[in-house]
Amino acid sequence: MTTIPIDNIIKELDLEVIYCSDSQNIDIVTSDVNRPGLQFAGFFDYFASERIQVLGKVEMTYLETMDPDVRQQQLDKFFQYDFPCLIITRNMEIPEYILQLSKKYNRPLLRSSSSTSNLTQKLINYLSSALAPKITRHGVLVDVYGVGVFIMGESGIGKSETALELIKRGHRLVADDAVEIKKVTDNRLIGEAPELIRHFMEIRGIGIIDIRAMYGVGAVINNKPLDIVIYLEFWDDNKEYDRLGLTEEYTEILGVRLPKIVVPVRPGRNLAIIIEVAARNWRLKRMGYNAAQELDNRLNALIQMNRG
Repeated sequence: MTTIPIDNIIKELDLEVIYCSDSQNIDIVTSDVNRPGLQFAGFFDYFASERIQVLGKVEMTYLETMDPDVRQQQLDKFFQYDFPCLIITRNMEIPEYILQLSKKYNRPLLRSSSSTSNLTQKLINYLSSALAPKITRHGVLVDVYGVGVFIMGESGIGKSETALELIKRGHRLVADDAVEIKKVTDNRLIGEAPELIRHFMEIRGIGIIDIRAMYGVGAVINNKPLDIVIYLEFWDDNKEYDRLGLTEEYTEILGVRLPKIVVPVRPGRNLAIIIEVAARNWRLKRMGYNAAQELDNRLNALIQMNRG
């Protein structure tokens, strides 16, 4: 199971540490957050104690209106749960009774200058991405006309050279050689390059080149959703390749089905143009126009007319 150290949350969201004695041993396991107003009122059924707890102005005001003895009793019960941390928003003053219980039960206490809604949104967005299931695949990911094209194939078939030609034609590189793929929703994958090799590309015979330094910042992008997979393979005269496009192939990555196009490679084929066409054709299909289906409909109409 993927987890995130609480130190990463503190650094990413610029949180102020009020109390935290042993943060390196605390991991976040879920992207959900909880505002414990119901718990302060005494309702602990279904309390999601595995989530980060966030106190906003509403909860703090409610605590101040409570009878001190009742408040102490409810807070003591609340802090007994093993939640990862408690974050107080809007840079509000930390009441002494919260600080004491935080130290008593060794619960990290943090503070943010953001409003409660903004902090909650930032937390969910960051945790959803950081905790997403991920896998690393060999290939090249490029942004072609706004379409995330994942180029796969055997080593040495020309994936990087094809991507380089696409970059020269104004498209953008996401990752070369190794692509980290995250499943951010049930049907959406995001690809990016590992930090170490981001913006670099290997061209056999030349070596490592820096795409951002060579072509400018407009030639690279940090991440991109995967839309289609282009699989390059050496031309096989004994294999029958699809010439109409009426049937669609799919490949599965992290449980998400993506359209797959097999492109045979042999001397004389301009793979960059073929991939550009594939990206444009995918966009047309998304808008409801299928050229192969349109031709098939015309042929069927002509056959019916000749029969009549």
